[in-house]
Amino acid sequence: MSIYVGNLPYEVTEADLNFVFSDYGSVKRVHVPTDRDTGRPRGFAFVELETKANEFNAIETLNGAEWMGRTMKVDEARERKRN
Repeated sequence: MSIYVGNLPYEVTEADLNFVFSDYGSVKRVHVPTDRDTGRPRGFAFVELETKANEFNAIETLNGAEWMGRTMKVDEARERKRN
């Protein structure tokens, strides 16, 4: 499973997210998509933790939490539909 993290400030880094989510277990992967034209983060990210239990705990705790001046949206990531 992967965690969707939305409503992030555009200056967020993978290191920032790694720091926050490490409170909930070992972070396996952090991906911050960037805009193709500007190279700036797009305001959301995906995080994977070591276990699903840790991921559910992070979702439960962090969804709606204020961080870096923004209210985070944290939920289970949905599979992307491909044509």
